[in-house]
Amino acid sequence: MRLDAQTLQMVAANEADWDARAPLHAASRFYSQPAEFWFADYEWEDLGPLEGRDVLHLQCHLGTETIAFARRGARTTGLDLSAKSLEEARQLAADAEVEVDYVHANVYEAVDAVQGRRFDVVYTGKGALCYLPDLEHWARVVRDLLKPGGALYVVEFHPLLNAMRPVSLPGESDDLIIRADYLEGRGPIAHDSTLTYTGDAVPGRQTSYEWMHGLGEVVSTLAATGFHITSLRESEVLQWPRWPSMKQTAEGWWRLPDDAPRIPLLFALKAVIPR
Repeated sequence: MRLDAQTLQMVAANEADWDARAPLHAASRFYSQPAEFWFADYEWEDLGPLEGRDVLHLQCHLGTETIAFARRGARTTGLDLSAKSLEEARQLAADAEVEVDYVHANVYEAVDAVQGRRFDVVYTGKGALCYLPDLEHWARVVRDLLKPGGALYVVEFHPLLNAMRPVSLPGESDDLIIRADYLEGRGPIAHDSTLTYTGDAVPGRQTSYEWMHGLGEVVSTLAATGFHITSLRESEVLQWPRWPSMKQTAEGWWRLPDDAPRIPLLFALKAVIPR
């Protein structure tokens, strides 16, 4: 199955956008944290020992998390749409003195791009799924990338996080309300912001496109593709302060204040291909 011409144009716009962001991100304080900072303890528990295992990180961007896999002894591959991102990723891996094989490809072409290799673990997330126009196609690609018994591990911003926006009301501050879709189905969402999430202005930035994917869609799509869901976690902490009211934890992550409702900000899903 191939993406239609209009969708391919949107994907190309995203590629150009990430190419423009990559050097800004690599130079930013946002990405100055150690590679292990981006992982919660439960991620390592879910993944288990990685030494000697083949790990593929899809939509890896600068490869910050990819480096952490290599440090744990995995034979590690990172794949990304943006060639400029991978230039920065290779330099970061060299600086960290770890060996990572980086592959430039659209995620939908990953099977051919890795030349038929199969992996024990495919990892993705933290701002990746929203750039996938076709989730069913993606699930089939991931299935074909895994060895029998292999696991997909997705750690992603919760759809509720993406749906919430702050609003100031008389007598109240920093309240959050639903201002965007939680569920999939409305097609691509165009963005024309001149700022990237590190706070830097992007020169010559093009329009980028995102697609909403509800948690039910993710789970149901994987199940229909032959995956067995083994765990699904929801977490109230993030690695960065999405809203000004958030408070930093002892581990350096961020959560809503104690007097705010407890809502999920991340989810972590593990799904395996039966042997």
